[in-house]
Amino acid sequence: MIIPIQTLYYLVGAVLALTALSTFADGSNPKRYSSGLFWGLYALVFLVGDMLPSLWVGVGAVVMALVAGFGGVGAGKHPPRSPADYVASAKRLGNKLFVPALAIPLVTMVGTLSAKHLSLGGVPLLDPKNTTLVSLGVGCVLSLALACWLTRETPAQGLRESRRLTDALGWALVLPQMLGMLGLVFSDAGVGKAVAYVTTTYINMDIRFVAVAVYVVGMALFTVIMGNGFAAFPVMTGGVGVPVLVGVYHGDPAVMAAVGMLSGYCGTLLTPMAANFNIVPAALLELPDKNAVIRAQVPTALTLLLVNVFLLNFLMFR
Repeated sequence: MIIPIQTLYYLVGAVLALTALSTFADGSNPKRYSSGLFWGLYALVFLVGDMLPSLWVGVGAVVMALVAGFGGVGAGKHPPRSPADYVASAKRLGNKLFVPALAIPLVTMVGTLSAKHLSLGGVPLLDPKNTTLVSLGVGCVLSLALACWLTRETPAQGLRESRRLTDALGWALVLPQMLGMLGLVFSDAGVGKAVAYVTTTYINMDIRFVAVAVYVVGMALFTVIMGNGFAAFPVMTGGVGVPVLVGVYHGDPAVMAAVGMLSGYCGTLLTPMAANFNIVPAALLELPDKNAVIRAQVPTALTLLLVNVFLLNFLMFR
């Protein structure tokens, strides 16, 4: 293959490494050393994680959790542009600003759907096992190029803006990956089997609709607890989805996975554990209520969750 998944990891690791070095050198950050250590360890996971013993990677993850838990991740001061600069830039660019943002999902979709046709001399252009992620990486690089061309800025400015946003997000930037790994840990620890035992013992799973409702609502509840649908998926799918909905009622596993993840995302809308989605936006918008985003999303989440119960029940067993 010409563009393997490792290329994307190295690119992310390089950006994080530059962020770490910039943080170490930022005298305006009162926690620059602990913050730099945090981002440096995160960069190592992407750059050399596959070459390190699993124990070392685990120790690094624990150190990162300790640094964040004790408030060691801080932000430096980033001088804002003047209101006049913002107005002038908005007048000059207008709706063209949406072009780089829309380029990312467009390139990702095109790359994913056409990956099997993209080859040079019989060699796949994109990693066949990770076409979506590689396409996403290509889309991000092309989007950066478009943004630089439209704004007449340099890639270095893009890196500075990347660090500014990283400082604004803080440790929450790492949550999706950490919580995704937590789901695998729960799965290996047998939490899925425990869920299966509890549900089959105390809930009448002989009624198919009840089993569907338990799976859908369980996906949302575990996501609320764990903060990530990817973390909840192996637990509920291993505990209820595969043994009951597929094994007993012979449902379509593809439909179960699709609607199950959508149900998990309903839980994402309801939990502060999904800090990068719900808490950080409130902080960036300087809202007085840090849970204001969650409160606004509750009606949508509950309505969609109810719809998912009937959707899965009708589509999975056709």
